[in-house]
Amino acid sequence: MTKSKIQNDDLLIGAHESIAGGIYKAFELAESIGCRTLQVFTKSSNQWAAKPLTEEDIENYKTVSSKSNIKHVVAHDSYLINLCAANPEILKKSREAFLDELKRCEALGIKYLNFHPGAHMGAGEDDGIKLIIESLDRAHEQSKKFKVLSVLETTAGQGSSLGYRFEQLRKIIDGVAEPKRMAVCIDTCHIFAAGYDISTDDGYEKVMKEFDDVIGFDRLVAFHVNDSKKGLGSKVDRHEHIGKGMIGKNGFKCLMQDPRLAAIPKILETPKGEDLKEDKMNLSVLRKLAVAK
Repeated sequence: MTKSKIQNDDLLIGAHESIAGGIYKAFELAESIGCRTLQVFTKSSNQWAAKPLTEEDIENYKTVSSKSNIKHVVAHDSYLINLCAANPEILKKSREAFLDELKRCEALGIKYLNFHPGAHMGAGEDDGIKLIIESLDRAHEQSKKFKVLSVLETTAGQGSSLGYRFEQLRKIIDGVAEPKRMAVCIDTCHIFAAGYDISTDDGYEKVMKEFDDVIGFDRLVAFHVNDSKKGLGSKVDRHEHIGKGMIGKNGFKCLMQDPRLAAIPKILETPKGEDLKEDKMNLSVLRKLAVAK
């Protein structure tokens, strides 16, 4: 791979921001720290139920979105959702909540709904994948003609979580009735913890080639850029600030200077306080790595 220096003004980098006071408020937060891309929840991430979006909610979001220089927005679904839950009641709630997430994204005009594939909770990986496929087919069947894509996120493989191997994501994509509605998000912390070594030049290139061979860059619509508190293959999902974890700055330098992936939004999910100083710090590091020798 030939690396290229990408102009900082063109970098599609951003962060997950709060929706306190209304989803549209996230744009102001993101713009205040120089984001060019944004991730949001469309409701509380730790509750099953949510008030329906009002016409005012939708209008406010679309008005602010149309005026913003942030044109790439990703929604993240609720952490409670498990599309292969072994418990029938949890599975039912998860399927209803996921469909609601799709509807909220469609109403707002958000193109991507990022979600963790699910945790099989002892049922086994094959049965878990089958259940995820069934859950997605049900959701897609009830949301015909929606433009929003269902975006599988790579996982660390902690506990019984699925999606820690590229092949598992491929099985899900191949298994659903409407594969055209599927896309993928790579979380750098997760894949490193799952055993994909992106910390070196050679390792990074090998992993990206494997991803392209197994899934294809055409399915890749976002990165979650997070360093990892834990080591390679640890299967422990713990995010760290860029360059301060086990991946280190070199892995992110490889990503930021990869011309194949310049048009893919890269979103921080690193720890932060209300003043967003940590987001500012991490965005600054990414900008410097994009032009580093």
